[in-house]
Amino acid sequence: MSHKLRQEIAANQAAARALNRRSFLYSMGASLGSVALSGLLPQKLSAATAGPLSIKKPHLPSKAKNVIFLMMEGGPSHIDTFDPKPALNDIHLQRFTRSGEAKSAMESGTRYYVQSPWSARQVGKSGAWMTEPWQHLAEVADDICFYRGCQVDSVNHPTALFQVNTGNRFGGDPAMGSWVTYGLGSENQDLPGFIVLPELSYPQGGSPNWGNGYLPAHYQGTPLRPQGSPILDLKPPAGISPEHQRENLNLLSRFNHDHLAEHPWQDDLQARIENYELAFRMQMQVPGILDIDQEDDKTKELYGIGDDETEVFGRKLLLARRLVEKGVRFIQAYSGGWDSHDFLERAHGQRIRNIDKPIAGLIKDLKQRGLLDETLIVWCGEFGRSPDNGIRDGGAAYGRDHNSKAMAMWFAGGGVNAGHTIGATDEIGAEAVDVVHNIRDVHVTLLSLLGLDDNKLTYFHAGRYKQLSQFGGKVIPELLA
Repeated sequence: MSHKLRQEIAANQAAARALNRRSFLYSMGASLGSVALSGLLPQKLSAATAGPLSIKKPHLPSKAKNVIFLMMEGGPSHIDTFDPKPALNDIHLQRFTRSGEAKSAMESGTRYYVQSPWSARQVGKSGAWMTEPWQHLAEVADDICFYRGCQVDSVNHPTALFQVNTGNRFGGDPAMGSWVTYGLGSENQDLPGFIVLPELSYPQGGSPNWGNGYLPAHYQGTPLRPQGSPILDLKPPAGISPEHQRENLNLLSRFNHDHLAEHPWQDDLQARIENYELAFRMQMQVPGILDIDQEDDKTKELYGIGDDETEVFGRKLLLARRLVEKGVRFIQAYSGGWDSHDFLERAHGQRIRNIDKPIAGLIKDLKQRGLLDETLIVWCGEFGRSPDNGIRDGGAAYGRDHNSKAMAMWFAGGGVNAGHTIGATDEIGAEAVDVVHNIRDVHVTLLSLLGLDDNKLTYFHAGRYKQLSQFGGKVIPELLA
């Protein structure tokens, strides 16, 4: 036996003695369990090589590729937007009773029916109902599918927001955008697959409204700040060139990969490596995408940019369109201030003026660019409003309370039944009575339009497979084209 061969044998024996039990199972596969494990590892490594946001094949034929979700935080009134109730005009300021009987009285602490401060009219060839403040959205009514049958399970803002955004009233679960990017990946590997455009003040419940929950961290929503730098530390420090950063990242990556080789069961190490790389690539991509001054004046005017009332939301929606063009899978834009317990006309009127032109502009812009058919737009709040409320100042400052049993929402693009109004509430708007579905069925329908089956889009956590709908739901066929 040669000296060289004896050296190789000795080295192999030393390496074998150095193997601990966990490393041995990873490398050898000496039992049924380790055989299964060794079969999974190449798949895992392959997925890691491709990237967690790499495009994945949908379960079903898809009609939409991207989502722009418009969240009206605070709970917009269906009665004063897209589900008018003229019956309230006849009982305005009459006392509310559980039996539904209205009695004239002006007692302190008593609840009263309140009419809408606005008249309503039918718009478009579809004859969709809208209240008067909606001037621009009326122009695209035939591109919209209105739904009046949705219900949620809570009248508290944080729990209702969590349910609409994550399917779970108590928070901590993955958001819709997290599930969608987990199921489909994203077309742009240089940007997050799920981007959030919040208000300056975060919604009630905070960032868990777009958190990844128990899904890997790659799938959490990335908020872009509405003021100042959209992402903190996006630009490198002065004097640090991209080449210098690249060298530093390469060195850090070598250290991290060496550590990962010794600890292959720690998923967070791979996530950390990938997040460093994504952050570096974002420095190259994000500044150009956020620079909406590249758009021509006609496009800016379409979104209401340049007008104080529509500037803020208009910029959000123009950015949303640019992100869709760049392949971002799920964008959520927030509009706050819809919790109108009093001064309904003033508060809701202002909110509608802020968003009416930008939303209509978004629909028109996507349509003229050929993107509306593959982009699903969703508009809703966390619940609707009641037909009654307490009265102050002799009725001059009336508003509406929270209502989980009736809410309006609408969809555009992405394979929905445009030009139709689906479902109905009772004559005073207190409760949905036709095509009634819990929000979980809306979630399942949204996933279906993207080609995802809620029963297959699962993740094993805490001893069971979990899904967006929590315990199953069904597609709402009336909403589909």
